[in-house]
Amino acid sequence: MFDEETMNLAERVIHANRASGLTVVTAESCTGGLVAGALTEVPGASEVFERGFVTYSNEAKLESLGVNLEILETFGAVSIAVAWAMAQGALKHSNADVAVAITGIAGPDGGSELKPVGMVVFARARRGEDPDHVVADTKCFGDLGRSEIRRQAMLVALELLLPA
Repeated sequence: MFDEETMNLAERVIHANRASGLTVVTAESCTGGLVAGALTEVPGASEVFERGFVTYSNEAKLESLGVNLEILETFGAVSIAVAWAMAQGALKHSNADVAVAITGIAGPDGGSELKPVGMVVFARARRGEDPDHVVADTKCFGDLGRSEIRRQAMLVALELLLPA
């Protein structure tokens, strides 16, 4: 189902988190569950992968993760503020130790000058860390096509789930 690069990385995430005694949760928008799918392809994933949220719409981000409407309206769904709120919400609505959130514009439509197709924002949060300490990044993959943007975003998110 997934390519060799993805599976090798997903296996590393599962094995490294298991060895560290950590569980993970995903909050995905533009990847539509690809990160959760890759993780659950790995035998024994249930020891590490706690749950995944696919919050494609703004309403889902509000209802499932508790993202504040004011943050969505002020910064837009594709922003560090929203990705961080998604990661924090995933922790709040799960029992996991580490959360990764992904939100972006996979195209072919929906881009703008400020937020072009291929722009994806990531955030990672850890239970017990200061919620004001934001760990987030924006990647601009360019207009590689919808599938490749989503694949690249999935790989970055998996990397973020590797214990430091």
